[in-house]
Amino acid sequence: MRIAEISSPELRPPQRETEANNRSLSHIEAIVKQLETLTAHKPPPETTTSDLRQCLTQLSQLAPFPNSLKLQIWKLSYRLWNACVDISNTTAIRSSSSSTTESQAELRHIAADLLSIAGEVAGVPSPAIKSASFYHKTGLIWHNLRKFDLAAKCFERATDLVSKLDINSIVDAGERKLLLDLNLARSRTAWEVQDPSLSVALLNRSKSFLFGSCDHYADLAKQFMAFGKRVLSNSGADASREALKLMNEALETCEKGFDTARTREEKVEIRGLRWKALRFIAAIHLQKEEYESVIKCVKVLRDSADGGDEHPSLSVLAMKAWLGLGRHGEAERELRGMVIDRGIPEGVWVSAVEAYFAAAGTAGAETAKGVFLGLLGRCHVSAGAAVRVAHRVAGGGGEGGRVRAKVVAELVSDERVVALFAGQDAAKDRVAMHAVLWNCGADNFHSKDYETSAELFEKSMLYIAHDTENRILRAKGYRVLCLCHLGLLQLDRAQEYINEAGKLEPNVVSAFLKFKIYLQKNDHKGAIDQIEGMTTCLDFQPDFLSLSAHEAVACHALPVAVASLSSMLNFFASGKSMPTAEVTVVRTLLTVLSQEPGNEQQVVKFLKHAYTRASEIGPDFFFGKEEVGRRERNWFAVTSWNYGTKAGQDKNYELSAEFLKLASDYYALIEGSDDSNVMVCKSLVLSVSSMIALEFQRKTPMSETEVKQALHLLDRAGQMLKSNSARNSIDNEQISTIEPELLFIYTFCAYDIQGRLNDPGSQFLNVRNFASSKACKPYHLLQIGLSASQAPRLNHEVASFALNECLSSFLASPVPDYQNVALVMRKLISMASVYKGDTDDDLVYGMYRQAYRIMVGLKEDDYPIEEGKWLAMTSWNRAALPVKLGQIEAGKKWMTVGLDIAKHVPGMEAYRACMEEVLGNLKKEP
Repeated sequence: MRIAEISSPELRPPQRETEANNRSLSHIEAIVKQLETLTAHKPPPETTTSDLRQCLTQLSQLAPFPNSLKLQIWKLSYRLWNACVDISNTTAIRSSSSSTTESQAELRHIAADLLSIAGEVAGVPSPAIKSASFYHKTGLIWHNLRKFDLAAKCFERATDLVSKLDINSIVDAGERKLLLDLNLARSRTAWEVQDPSLSVALLNRSKSFLFGSCDHYADLAKQFMAFGKRVLSNSGADASREALKLMNEALETCEKGFDTARTREEKVEIRGLRWKALRFIAAIHLQKEEYESVIKCVKVLRDSADGGDEHPSLSVLAMKAWLGLGRHGEAERELRGMVIDRGIPEGVWVSAVEAYFAAAGTAGAETAKGVFLGLLGRCHVSAGAAVRVAHRVAGGGGEGGRVRAKVVAELVSDERVVALFAGQDAAKDRVAMHAVLWNCGADNFHSKDYETSAELFEKSMLYIAHDTENRILRAKGYRVLCLCHLGLLQLDRAQEYINEAGKLEPNVVSAFLKFKIYLQKNDHKGAIDQIEGMTTCLDFQPDFLSLSAHEAVACHALPVAVASLSSMLNFFASGKSMPTAEVTVVRTLLTVLSQEPGNEQQVVKFLKHAYTRASEIGPDFFFGKEEVGRRERNWFAVTSWNYGTKAGQDKNYELSAEFLKLASDYYALIEGSDDSNVMVCKSLVLSVSSMIALEFQRKTPMSETEVKQALHLLDRAGQMLKSNSARNSIDNEQISTIEPELLFIYTFCAYDIQGRLNDPGSQFLNVRNFASSKACKPYHLLQIGLSASQAPRLNHEVASFALNECLSSFLASPVPDYQNVALVMRKLISMASVYKGDTDDDLVYGMYRQAYRIMVGLKEDDYPIEEGKWLAMTSWNRAALPVKLGQIEAGKKWMTVGLDIAKHVPGMEAYRACMEEVLGNLKKEP
């Protein structure tokens, strides 16, 4: 029965509501009539959707409705929907704009909302399904328009409507299909708004709406597979794992769907989906390098009871998986099977051949050759085709590249192939083939496979015409063949080729290659003499000296490299115009020297040379101007710094001090940089630190000259610490440009040097200033205090100040370090005992009482037990002398503090009982 034919018993709602409903419905009906009238002529007015939406809002405020009114709303909804269908058909013919399409979607949305407002109507079968269908279709339109928020809203509304139904009571196939389609559509929309978790959850929820239909299983499997493919397009291990999960879901759905298939067509479709899912799963496993799983997938596909999958990609997947497992025999069988499979595209086939070459290496050389010839047998070979095939197979390096190079060499040397390039018509292809062979030879040369490289360069000579125009190119070929045989240590063959090159084009290169022969013979003296010989050639350029240095480094002939670069420096000194900047040569020389240990003295020498030259001709002329010069200055500064710190780590303090002094000089040349000023300061301070460390290492006191030099360096550093350029003031707060450790090292070194000059006042002022800065940490003061309390830099005033300051800092910490607190207390008591004497014991007594107050309230393990015992025993023992002298009260004072401390020290129970007894007896005495 159609909606328009349904009648309803007349109910009598209140008159006011009836009138309002009638007005709203009349307005809606008028608009619908207008739409029905205008569909064949022109698009609806722009205000139509807004007017309908306003009427819909007014109508929704008057719900619930009597059945007759509900039926009227349903009829209007269907009329509006049908009008939208007519408008859509009309606009499709007129190719309307996207804004008109969105307007049509809005009209359909309003039609769906009308059904939702009306609710269930007596006499209308499955009203919730019909209303959900409107929302589902409208949501699909919004989704196609990429209005995903509106689409999701429609799908969610439809889901709410059908969620109240008993699924088992639905028997209509179309209604069942709607439940599945609704979940799938909602899942697709969730995916588009980057909510994959909800999307996959909706797919899993869809499994309850399959109703045993093969088509339903196929639709769900396709959706799982579509999501899997989209995830697979992303990179990363997480994407592969997620794609594999989705593909496995698709496969499982296909397996279940196959059991429900009844017709042959259904079985063919679901089986095709199953095979496709398995191929994707195999590809994912291959991407994840899970080769065993790939083989299993391929085996399942091939061994299917219904004939198996014959997709061309299976052979490629299987071959690459066997290669991944290192089973080249199985890979070879797959590859040979691919040769006769006409369904495999040539590009895929060649890619498979390359993969096999890359993996099989030397062991598969003969097989590779046979397969390659099989490839040539499949196609008509012209000169251009031969170039393309050679270029494709020759690409790549490593062991597989060598095999490919061998195969290509055999191919291009075949008389039939060479004949293809005869004549002027093949001149362009001949040049291309020469380039392929030359580049392949160069790749093997760079990988130091000189034998293969020589073979390829020899074959490339077959593609050079023997005429005057190609004379230089042939000479170039002979020279590079000389290099190849030099690499193979076949010096006689190398000499033959260089002689031939000299006949065609004599130049300085021949002299240079002879220089290389000396290097191969390890004749360093001959190579150095040949350097001088090169400089006398007419076409000599100083660049050959640089090249000679690089070759010498490659042959580990360090003296030859140094000689080459030193010779270049001599040209600079003579005033000759040079293509390379002097700073570049010095930098290269230093780089060469840095490649082997034990050259630090020479590095110092050339660093000093560079600094001297910069001072002579000016930093801007030596290093360069602006940013280039700044980078050069920074390189020399960093090199000096790195050598200095490395020497310090190796405990070569003499070199460390020298390098760091040079680093400060170079950093001083970098103007306008706060960072460089900080590095000048660090270099100066650490240079002095190395000088002091050298004294302890060689156990020889610093000379007066060295002390003055150290004092000068520290004065420079001190001025920089106070200057605005370093952004730090010792008297003020610590600024971020100065590292706390640097200020500590400066203070420590300054204390040491000032002690050598017998200047205790400066020592105390220096430490006090440091203690007032933010850079100061209690551990720094502890180290200074301990050092100041010991010979040979003994300074009781500094030691007492530093230890008291660090004790205050330790105790002010939220979690005091009681191990160090105990150390400081013992040191202060010991110092006070030595410098104040036992007779003036108020200060010492106060320290014991302070220690006692610190221990009160602590846990047993907080304060070091041994230190606690030392305090208790030494304070008790101090009572012995007063008691002997009859100073009973003084004795009681010391005994009391010793007993008080002992009460807070674990393990002194026996001592404490004895102490209490002795003290009690003493108190009883008159």
